[in-house]
Amino acid sequence: MFRPNCVWLILLIRSLAQLHAADMKAVTPAARIQLFNGTNLAGFHTWLVDTRREDPRHVFSATDGMIRISGDGLGYLSTELEYEDYHLIAEFKWGRTNWAWGNRIDAARDSGIFLHSSGPDGNSHDGNGAFKAALECQVFQGATGDLLLIRGTNFDGSLIAPRVTAEVAAQRDRDGWPFWQPAGQREKIARWGRLNWFAKDRSWQDQLDFRGPRDLEKPYGEWNRIECICDDSRIRVILNGTVVNEAFEVSPRRGKILLQCEGSEIFFRRIELHPLKKSPTP
Repeated sequence: MFRPNCVWLILLIRSLAQLHAADMKAVTPAARIQLFNGTNLAGFHTWLVDTRREDPRHVFSATDGMIRISGDGLGYLSTELEYEDYHLIAEFKWGRTNWAWGNRIDAARDSGIFLHSSGPDGNSHDGNGAFKAALECQVFQGATGDLLLIRGTNFDGSLIAPRVTAEVAAQRDRDGWPFWQPAGQREKIARWGRLNWFAKDRSWQDQLDFRGPRDLEKPYGEWNRIECICDDSRIRVILNGTVVNEAFEVSPRRGKILLQCEGSEIFFRRIELHPLKKSPTP
């Protein structure tokens, strides 16, 4: 009796997954798309580094017209579909609890919105497979609006290495990463790294409820509005009405959208996509 070799079977599964991913066409909104229907998590799937697609601790739930991410784990809530060329609007506020996951006890409350996530679930080098390769818009006290490059491994074992170009200030943060500055010097960031939002406190500390003197995020417990305009190879981030970050020549340019769980309780009450506003043709 023929029994397939395990290696052959694994390669077959990977090939089928790659074909499925290649066949998936990214959605470009022609009208408003409500990613969260206000009732349940239809259209999403969950991922946790320790339990994969199972959620025995109910980390992700819909309650009182909101998505609640308890923070009790490392992972994400992922759209089932891929998207490109859209204007994302999300409203969030922090919950009370920080967990030991992600070393969040007494640390700044931390989450994120992953844009253009690519590859299989749990492929990130960050968090030992807790996330996916993507361009992350940080939702992080004092650092909301930072753009992070998250590396990962694709279905075939190849590296997924995001990249961006931005106009930046001459000053660097303590880790050597630049701050966005319109009309500044152009710089490419590839494979991994961070593009800080323009007015981030230069002495930012990973401390609970940290606030810098120019922070635009509202105090703990209040609702915030964050927008990510993904227009072909450009990403613009708007926090509570102010443009805080921008990058161009971005890669990848399409993918699933993830709401991150990184040890902090957070609520989202509005997550929707709008068509891009195009300038009239001359």
